[in-house]
Amino acid sequence: MSPTKPKPEEIAAEIVARLEKGADAVRAAGARRYFREQVEFYGLTTADMRALAQDIAGRVRPAWSLDDALALAEILLPKKTYEAKAAAIVLLLTYKRDFTAAVARRIKAWLAKDYCDNWAAVDILCPEALGWLIEKQPTLADEIYGWTGHRNRWVRRGSIVAFVTLARHGKFLDQAYRTAEAMFGTEDDLLQKATGWMLREAGKKDMHRLRSFLLRHGPAIPRTTLRYAIERFPVEERRKLLLATKSKAKPGAKR
Repeated sequence: MSPTKPKPEEIAAEIVARLEKGADAVRAAGARRYFREQVEFYGLTTADMRALAQDIAGRVRPAWSLDDALALAEILLPKKTYEAKAAAIVLLLTYKRDFTAAVARRIKAWLAKDYCDNWAAVDILCPEALGWLIEKQPTLADEIYGWTGHRNRWVRRGSIVAFVTLARHGKFLDQAYRTAEAMFGTEDDLLQKATGWMLREAGKKDMHRLRSFLLRHGPAIPRTTLRYAIERFPVEERRKLLLATKSKAKPGAKR
């Protein structure tokens, strides 16, 4: 006999009820300090949130398809509370082997609608989901690069953090560096930090290439991006890179 198939609406209600039961107002207030945006929290630890999502995933997987997991995400991602979004993402990622290019486009739509309206939600979703898809279908790297010009900051952040895990393993570095370069003109510090994070990860496999890239682009790189990118260099080399890439004032320019 096949297992009874619970509806995504029922599972969404169960997730919210369990999150509410585990709420901790003190921890929630502490979590909010890491965000400039108005982000709501129940106050669960990351481990507890993941355990809840994995528990439910283990229960529904025998009956559910990817479409059911996507339907659950469509219900929970618009919620205001971070853990509701994150639980839906963690459950969805258990289906990543079934992902197709259509999922990348669905993710872009979620980002554009501000369903993932903070850096933590974007970063739990995009490195794993989009990184997996790029590795599975390499032509998606160019498509996701196209997101760098999108008007929505979360779509743009998704385009850069999509390469974090890949770059950490020395994969798709040409596309990763090209995407980073496309971000150099931004004044958005969340995008500057994401770019620096991705570059730092790329340097783990090829520090020489990262150094050459930073020296070549020099003053064009936002200083926030640069400081994140060079975190794993020795202290003295970080100092030299900061000096070597510093913008030089033009003669007669005001200081």
